[in-house]
Amino acid sequence: MPGSRQDLRQQLSTLAFSQAGYFTAAQALAVGYTYRAQKYHVDHGNWVRVQRALFRLPGWPSNADDTYARWSVWSRGEGVISHESAMSVLELSDVNPAHVHLTVPATFRAADDAVVLHRGVVSDGEAEQRSGWRVTTALRTLVDVAGSDTPMETVEDGVRDALERGLTTRRRLQLGADERGGRARSRMSDLLARVSS
Repeated sequence: MPGSRQDLRQQLSTLAFSQAGYFTAAQALAVGYTYRAQKYHVDHGNWVRVQRALFRLPGWPSNADDTYARWSVWSRGEGVISHESAMSVLELSDVNPAHVHLTVPATFRAADDAVVLHRGVVSDGEAEQRSGWRVTTALRTLVDVAGSDTPMETVEDGVRDALERGLTTRRRLQLGADERGGRARSRMSDLLARVSS
């Protein structure tokens, strides 16, 4: 039967594997690693400190989606990759955002210069699960960017790509934008008219 130290290592490894190798200081503490033990593991190369209170298992293979997993774990799993970042993930237009866009609950308080936070609720049906992170669906993403400051041409390209690939329909896009109201509704009407011409 494994000893206590082995149990801790196994629990932490299981957690980290579900999050692309990342874990937070709070998660390590919940498993049973004191802050002193956390410092020990960083100092001895057992863990890699990514930033304050965020770690990764050493030797974890690099992946193009590492950034999304990192910021999802940073947000304690509350953040969903959204807006222009979701457009990039879903390959809707050729957008290449300078920051990671996350939709987080209104109660979320952390901040970082590398992340653009959007406050809102993302239902289970509006997100797709990836390896250690979630991203908004094409429909939710396009409604989000229609209501944002994303350039009209970029959103138009995204709408065209999504329709051509069968990721959503014109009717669903308009209904989603109508439910959102405001800028999303008016811009989506214009976008759909432009895409049809």
